[in-house]
Amino acid sequence: MQTIDIAELTSSDLGVSRLFADYMTDPSRVAAYFPGDFRDRTSWERTIRKVSDRSLDRSTLVRVLSRQNRDFQCGVRTLANIDLLLNETCVAVVTGQQVGILGGPLYTLYKAITAVKLASQLAKEHPGYDVVPVFWIEGEDHDMAEVSTVKLITAANEVASFAYELEAKLQGKNLGPVGRHTMGANLEPMLGAIQAGLTPTEFTEAALGLVRASYQPGMTMTKAFVQFLNNLLEHAGLIFIDPDDVELKKLVAPVFAKELRQDPNTCQVVIERSDLLEQHYHAQVKPRPVNAFLFHHGGRYPIEPHPSGFSLKGVRQTFSREEMFALLKTSPELFSPNVVLRPICQDTMLPTVAYVAGPAEVAYFAQLLPLYPLFDLPAPIIYPRASATIIEERVDKVLTRFAIPPVDIFTNLDSIKNRVALEVSDFKTEELFGATVTSIDETLNALRTGLQKIDPTLLPPLDATLSKIRVQVDVLKQKTLAAQQRQHEVYLRQIDKAAVFLLPGGAFQERALNVLYYLNKYGPEFVRWLDGELRHDVFKHQIIKL
Repeated sequence: MQTIDIAELTSSDLGVSRLFADYMTDPSRVAAYFPGDFRDRTSWERTIRKVSDRSLDRSTLVRVLSRQNRDFQCGVRTLANIDLLLNETCVAVVTGQQVGILGGPLYTLYKAITAVKLASQLAKEHPGYDVVPVFWIEGEDHDMAEVSTVKLITAANEVASFAYELEAKLQGKNLGPVGRHTMGANLEPMLGAIQAGLTPTEFTEAALGLVRASYQPGMTMTKAFVQFLNNLLEHAGLIFIDPDDVELKKLVAPVFAKELRQDPNTCQVVIERSDLLEQHYHAQVKPRPVNAFLFHHGGRYPIEPHPSGFSLKGVRQTFSREEMFALLKTSPELFSPNVVLRPICQDTMLPTVAYVAGPAEVAYFAQLLPLYPLFDLPAPIIYPRASATIIEERVDKVLTRFAIPPVDIFTNLDSIKNRVALEVSDFKTEELFGATVTSIDETLNALRTGLQKIDPTLLPPLDATLSKIRVQVDVLKQKTLAAQQRQHEVYLRQIDKAAVFLLPGGAFQERALNVLYYLNKYGPEFVRWLDGELRHDVFKHQIIKL
């Protein structure tokens, strides 16, 4: 397998931070910000023991997860894993993602596959414990624009975006949790546009059938998202958890109560850690005075401190402290964490031994891990998800032809094109034809003395012949230059096309493309193939040839 060190990608515009690069290449450099080392067996043993020793309402958790996953039509392996959570010796490897349309970008799959493989590995390495993979469904966010667009490579070899458009009356409004949104007839125009844009293959009908089985009018964004992922990973035993649930919100009501009391003051704790972090790196997230939202009149609004108690940002609504705490007691399902409080809510519900994180998540956990002891929680080990670029055969041929290392596509695309242009130009047309004309002149002029002696009248025909040859050579030269230019343009177009597949829209393939492109081209078995190829224990960017 070919890999690229993450550190080689930090100088690019791809969003790979120095903090994440150091975390991947030398965790000791960032050890001050993370309580556990994902490469260290002792860290795993210590964390598993702490998590399994923690008191947890496992009966409620299992009851809710069983209900939710049966509703999601998950398989028997998932249901069996849920039952394991009743045991105090069962811990969870957790990952999660927003409910992106059609599953979101490829990295959603990479996260899920990493979690499943890591759980299996830990179960083998720690035979006294059961380890199950859990996928946290982030459907409470209220920004529909973040989750409603899918990117694919079309039949014209171009990256195109296909958006699920809200009805006109809903556009621009705070819709509350996007996961609750029920899709309507306006879903069909997007699916129709996708079908028209894809290259027709023998797998098109099956691929679109897989999509339409989940994404259909009347289905919520959350349910469609889960059923689509579950169909792709049906044998993985992945447990899905939807935190937008009355019973689960009761479990985390004490977390919201602490946050509202500002005891501890999570905002100040995160600011202090951020100040320390910014001496060497960057701060990924900004805490708020109150790190929670309230569902109110169909919307989701940030809770803010107010002289009379609390207010909701964006609407004219205030609550006294007594009213807010009474609401939390009677209706905890109305409360929702922001990015700062979400991991605390997640790991209050779950026996989380590890969280499988993308680069941005690794960075914000460096800011948030100090909150765990304040909420009496053992901090999970932050495990980097697998990162990969898939190289199809025709793209690989271009890279091989021009001896282009994949890392150069990510970091030096312009340099590559300049190099190839120079290599095409290494055939020095001007020099070659200049030397040829000189040689012809010398050869024919060598006849001049002899012809002068034989018959001076032969000299004009000699000059005419020389002139005609020069004209014909120049015609050939111009044709050669034109052919060279065409070749130059063809080569550069080939490199540009390769970049479309490897760096679509200037972003990592895994952050841009949706899995449907590959399902359409290679069939339903693509995900099974990907599961076999993707390594969860290679802490570099993987190059996978298809």
